[in-house]
Amino acid sequence: MADRDVGFLPVGDGDRLVGTITDRDIAVRAVARGKVGTATVRDTMTPDVKYCFDDEDVGHVIQNMGDLQLRRLPVVDRNKRLVGVVALADGALKDSPEGAGIALTGIVEPAQGISAING
Repeated sequence: MADRDVGFLPVGDGDRLVGTITDRDIAVRAVARGKVGTATVRDTMTPDVKYCFDDEDVGHVIQNMGDLQLRRLPVVDRNKRLVGVVALADGALKDSPEGAGIALTGIVEPAQGISAING
């Protein structure tokens, strides 16, 4: 992750998306617990995968990211195969800076009755 300057990676088992792992997951679930060198990705990852489909409306996805307080989402096709990752910044650059700003407001506010997105 450091070599590629990324803070988020999808985790797969074969062609199945089984989780995500972030630099924060590693810091909190491995380093802070003294498990450096012994923790596995499966032990450290977030198994509750939220995702979006590659043919969904970007505005809808950005709104859901704000509702779920997520900055990044794996993107899958309709066969649920991973095809990419979308970041809130992508929405700001390619769709609507205003929509991304609203979503960011949702991300930084404390969670209240969050609805699920596709999974």
